[in-house]
Amino acid sequence: MASEAEVQERSHGTVGEVARLFLKLGTIAFGGPAAHIAMMDDEVVHKRGWLTRERFLDLLGATNLIPGPNSTEMAIHLGFLRAGWRGLIVAGACFIFPAMAITGTLAWAYVRYGSLPEVFWLLYGVKPVIIAIVVQALWGFAVKAVKGPFTGAVGCAVVILSFLGWDEVLLLLVAGVAVMLGTRAGRKGARVKVMAAASGAILGTGAPATAAAVSAVAKVPVSLWGLTGFFLKVGSVLYGSGYVLLAFLRSDLVQRWGWLTDQQLMDAIAVGQFTPGPVFTTATFVGYIMAGVPGALLATLGIFLPSFVFVAASSPLVPRIRRSAWAGSFLDGVNVASLGLMVAVTWQLGRAALVDWVTVSLALAATALVFRLRINSAWLVLGGGLIGLATQLLR
Repeated sequence: MASEAEVQERSHGTVGEVARLFLKLGTIAFGGPAAHIAMMDDEVVHKRGWLTRERFLDLLGATNLIPGPNSTEMAIHLGFLRAGWRGLIVAGACFIFPAMAITGTLAWAYVRYGSLPEVFWLLYGVKPVIIAIVVQALWGFAVKAVKGPFTGAVGCAVVILSFLGWDEVLLLLVAGVAVMLGTRAGRKGARVKVMAAASGAILGTGAPATAAAVSAVAKVPVSLWGLTGFFLKVGSVLYGSGYVLLAFLRSDLVQRWGWLTDQQLMDAIAVGQFTPGPVFTTATFVGYIMAGVPGALLATLGIFLPSFVFVAASSPLVPRIRRSAWAGSFLDGVNVASLGLMVAVTWQLGRAALVDWVTVSLALAATALVFRLRINSAWLVLGGGLIGLATQLLR
């Protein structure tokens, strides 16, 4: 690992080396954000000595304080540090492009061949495995997000209100403020009052409209402006893990507007898990299903553009943000709310995926493998697909 002095001597690099590294990582980085970040650490700290471990951890802390996909934002940060503003754009684009291209190709094949029995049985085996992978992510997220009885109570409240149909963005914001104020108050009585005030704000602000939208689903015509705006909103407010994306997709695209079915959502999740790179390229798949190539490009642009803006704005402020107790407390609340949203959507998706004893057994086996052996998610998805095809041949 490079020393601080050595890193200072090599603090400026070329756009070409940034492009080569992140094209490589975008092509081989399976396993989700944690795996992506570990690979980046190995490449830029250990192998290349672009920055110190301490600086790398500072950037990682900063990405947790802004919305968007953590591993993509780490790539953007690292590109900016290595090659300035051009490096910022190139690093992010090169990390995203391979996954976008692969996902777009699979979306084309899905639209053309998705009704074939072979594809049905392939996805029949993949979907239970996806549930196991998401459960593993939930567990790891819970260990970090639930930091005591107070944050645990906030998370449970978010789960209940999510099942009742409350708005996801409102839940994230109110939970963040509640934990921030409750933590800084420091007294049990004050925390109870903060919880009561937060619950009242949620009930008074977001309930009627959202509940009505959920209860009366109507098919709304797909528009490119609406599609782009939706993914811009998601990219601008989404905290936590890429899996939280599922909650936003189901609430608006499935329940509110009827642009997707639960079946298509599960298929999009399966493809997003199978491909390398950011989980957020699920947006590419969804955009293609709804509006072809223009939809895929605009959905991808919409969901990732805010990350470039947030990194550019926050990079000079990283040292102060990293040390802020208030910002850290707000993030604790947002993270536990993200966990609650993930729990709710995983339950709903599990009901759609676990349809018989084969899928239940496959989900249990995949859960055991992913927790005990920590097998790469791509291998699990591949194995689930093969079991699904084998099930077709045996029936």
